[in-house]
Amino acid sequence: MTMTDASERFTALPDDKTLDATVVALEEHGFTVEVVDDLDAARRAALARIPQGSSVMTNTSVTLLETGIDDAINDGGPYESARNKMMALDFQTQAQDMKAIAGQPDYALGSVHAVTRDGTLVIASASGSQFASYAWGAANVIFVVGAQKLVPTLDAARERVYQHSLKLEDARAQAAYGQHSSVGKILEIHQELPGRIHVILIRQSVGF
Repeated sequence: MTMTDASERFTALPDDKTLDATVVALEEHGFTVEVVDDLDAARRAALARIPQGSSVMTNTSVTLLETGIDDAINDGGPYESARNKMMALDFQTQAQDMKAIAGQPDYALGSVHAVTRDGTLVIASASGSQFASYAWGAANVIFVVGAQKLVPTLDAARERVYQHSLKLEDARAQAAYGQHSSVGKILEIHQELPGRIHVILIRQSVGF
């Protein structure tokens, strides 16, 4: 498979039938879901779910940046920015305190790298730093996801991670940090207690 083939395969938007079937599957697995048309609507939908004064952790995400959600949380909004609180600490001497702040907010925000047709969320990470909050620690989780990330199977989800998302994240990491990225850990969320994880699907291609 060429890079062009992989890119087209993993950036194409789904038809309405596929999108509707995926929404049903997600809801059957305990997730709440809403579908929005554009980035502005995604930002409004995410912020509408977060009470003022809540502690909110924005995990590293191109989608959160492109929708303006990252700025709305961390640049003087009516929320307690867990990211700002965490980054004010010294990793060399306060790493455990940083992990506690990031891992147990009222709301953890981020995106995923793939959503399968049968309702599984797949997230890859170099360090896995966001996984504790997604899997258990955060009281609430909001994933904002471009619809191009819908895939038919878990095998396709893993292919998307390695053949598409990693290449883009590696380029971003080199530009931002001067170092390569990698897939150190992958989290699959197959089922959730009803109401804890909310998925906002955008009818646009956004994020990696």
